[in-house]
Amino acid sequence: MRTRRTVPLVVLVTALSGCTVAGQAAEAGAEPVVVGYQSKTINTVTAGTLLRAQGFFEKRLAELGKSTGKKYAVKWQDYDTGAPITAQMMAGKIDIGSMGDYPLLINAARGQQSPDTRTKLVAVTGYNLRGALNTVVVAPDSAVRTLGDLKGKVVSASSGSAGHGLLVQALRKSGLDPERDVKVENQQPPVGASALQSGNVAALSQFVAWPGLLVHQGNAKVLYDGGELGVPTLHGTVVREKYATANRDVVKAFLQAQIDANRLLWEQPREAAEIVARETGLPPEVVYLYNGANGIATFDPTLKPQLRSALEKDVPFLKSIGVLQQVDLAAFVDDSYLREVYGNGYATDLAATTNKAALTGADAVCRKPVTDPALAGELWLADGTRPAADPLCLLRAVKAAQAAGQQIRAAYVPDAGTGTRWFAEKSVWVRDGAAFRPFLSTAAAQRYLAAHPGATVVPYAEAVNAA
Repeated sequence: MRTRRTVPLVVLVTALSGCTVAGQAAEAGAEPVVVGYQSKTINTVTAGTLLRAQGFFEKRLAELGKSTGKKYAVKWQDYDTGAPITAQMMAGKIDIGSMGDYPLLINAARGQQSPDTRTKLVAVTGYNLRGALNTVVVAPDSAVRTLGDLKGKVVSASSGSAGHGLLVQALRKSGLDPERDVKVENQQPPVGASALQSGNVAALSQFVAWPGLLVHQGNAKVLYDGGELGVPTLHGTVVREKYATANRDVVKAFLQAQIDANRLLWEQPREAAEIVARETGLPPEVVYLYNGANGIATFDPTLKPQLRSALEKDVPFLKSIGVLQQVDLAAFVDDSYLREVYGNGYATDLAATTNKAALTGADAVCRKPVTDPALAGELWLADGTRPAADPLCLLRAVKAAQAAGQQIRAAYVPDAGTGTRWFAEKSVWVRDGAAFRPFLSTAAAQRYLAAHPGATVVPYAEAVNAA
């Protein structure tokens, strides 16, 4: 696989930071609808970047206007994180927003302090039932190999974020006290990325898409895969209750548009990833890692019981760090709007957890069908993507492409333990007899070695050559 140039930090920060306010001039007599979103938080694209780029909401509002006789003007406001979206919603300046699970809970708690500021969680954007959308990374040359090695060191995380929650829970699981054994530096993602590269912090714990971007560009390696924690993480769509009550048809139009964006992502995942990449400046290969076929994020707007339960279990952590006192989840979570627009398939999709952007087809190298998402990989060449039935077949496909002189944009493979999709060339490969098993982190690979005498870690290039 070709070597990628390391992108300077200034370019990286430009790609993922900076609050911008994007909107359009309201037509005379048009009713404004203000949508707050996070263009670079690619787990929210079906309620933000992808939806906006395709004009799905505007199209649905135009249809609505034919029956109501009204005109609508959508104003899009783009932010780095969920906190400023919540602040603007509390001030009545944003009507519809999207953000991650921990910010959603803070949004709910703040909104419930007054009848005028109450909010509702009306849909999910993307989720991962194991928590793999959050990752702890270290510098490429770091001597830190396990979470235990972080004792006495400084770790960057955004306080109250899902990345922070992952760090705290993972440290506790490894036997460390997050308050006494590790110093957590409260930093926004771009600041933390800079601190990691300068050596001012030993690790960075963040949410999509920072870990994938840093690793892809050669600026980090995985220390801990959030999928090991086994705790669901999600992003969702939230509305101001007063606005939704007065404009139920507009909220329903937004949810219809979100479903439109979901269908595009399900049916054309690579094309959808490339649209998001163009809009955000992120590398398409990174967007596709999360949002592509068998991507780390599963996009489904239904408010699943597992995700409601995850929110309930997140509350104690937010209380423990002092950012949340009390929240009424039953009053916050409301799928009635979504049920109205979804149709008869809601109950079926509510119960399902499979990724509709599935990786299927036939493996041309191994000559067998691609069916098991826990094994299936994918090779992205200059002329398109190719499915691989399992890690060995993926290695063989890479070898064949290299032999043919084809440009390899990316190769993806699921972690042998958690199933988290990752870059094949950035994975830790273990050879066990005739089998090859990829892992996101050295620690995960070492645990496998300890349980399988005779297995050995091999460089990626050696694994490709031996396939």
